[in-house]
Amino acid sequence: MSELLQKAQTLKQASFDMALKTTEEKNEALLLIADALIKQTSFILEANELDMASGREAGFSASLLDRLQLTEERIASIAGAVRQLTKLEDPVGEVVDSWTTEHGLEIQTIRVPLGVIGMVYEARPNVTVDAATLCLKAGNAVLLRGSTSALHSNKALVAVMKKALEQSSLSSDALQLLEDTSRETAAEMFKLNSYLDVLIPRGGAGLIQSVINQATVPVLETGVGNCHIFIDESADKEMAINIALNAKTQRPSVCNAAESLLVHQDWPFQRDLFTALKNADVEVRGDQKLAHTYDFITEAEEDDWGREFLSLTLSAKVVENTREAVSHINQYGTKHSEAIVTESDENADLFFRGIDAAVLYRNASTRFTDGEQFGYGAEIGISTQKLHARGPMGLKAITTVKSIVRGSGQIRK
Repeated sequence: MSELLQKAQTLKQASFDMALKTTEEKNEALLLIADALIKQTSFILEANELDMASGREAGFSASLLDRLQLTEERIASIAGAVRQLTKLEDPVGEVVDSWTTEHGLEIQTIRVPLGVIGMVYEARPNVTVDAATLCLKAGNAVLLRGSTSALHSNKALVAVMKKALEQSSLSSDALQLLEDTSRETAAEMFKLNSYLDVLIPRGGAGLIQSVINQATVPVLETGVGNCHIFIDESADKEMAINIALNAKTQRPSVCNAAESLLVHQDWPFQRDLFTALKNADVEVRGDQKLAHTYDFITEAEEDDWGREFLSLTLSAKVVENTREAVSHINQYGTKHSEAIVTESDENADLFFRGIDAAVLYRNASTRFTDGEQFGYGAEIGISTQKLHARGPMGLKAITTVKSIVRGSGQIRK
């Protein structure tokens, strides 16, 4: 039997037991995992360095290496997010709705685990822990399929977590890493409807589309982030510059970083803004007007408007009004996160009503689109689709519902 089938069958059995675990049992296991991650930091970093060395040798970009790298601080942050999960309300068993029918049937809709979740992701080993612990807290079993580039890191992290689970009342069988990262095995995984209840892809556009196009297992789609900042004519100078810099430069390699900047033609501080970006080493690819106005701005190509750069590169355009900004964002955006900087309630309302995206901001950076920042603890991903979850996905997003009907002998006539 292949590794995939063996682990999928193991997970299916483990999922039935996971559905019975109490909140206390799950929280105890999560705390053991958090402690183990800290205690085994050196072991994890040694494994991560093997991946980093291979990545450098393969010529990985700076942004990809940044996503791949673990540090003591990042492991401490990951462990902290796991501890935060224990403080969050357990969604399993929540009564979503209840009513009594005309026949006297008492019906409750309650929240329950999805079952077995298949997580498919790229070179971000932090996702290994985020996905595993979120799934466990919500009563699910989880099959992790990371990339070859992070295999040493993922194996170390899963080994640490499984060892911790052995000290808890949760079965370590509920957590499995698919070490065979071949495309053939991935394609087989995407069609394991008998064992997997849902697939969640998390990574670049190529990975996500590959899963969507090949899978017969239902897909809970996450999306890439071509996020925009629109500065209207009323925007406060300091606020607008600070938000634009933060959204682009605070961590440019992630999906909630800004990739495109729209500026109202009458906003009087354009030169200050673009000079600040230049001083922050941001390469700006602007429309024809901007490229002719500033010698440090190159003219954008059509592909630049829809591109997720994941680096210190930004497309920029001058627009006549809020409606033009809304139209541009709806044309080129990826329905992730979009922000307006404005003192105008009217413009903010038009922006909020007009744009189709998971998260919209007024006078704040797009970098806040994150499960932890939203108060969810770690996140399973950021959904840009409309069913069944949208935006940062926390615990509730990886549950479903079932109806409990209590009667007193009723029969249908």
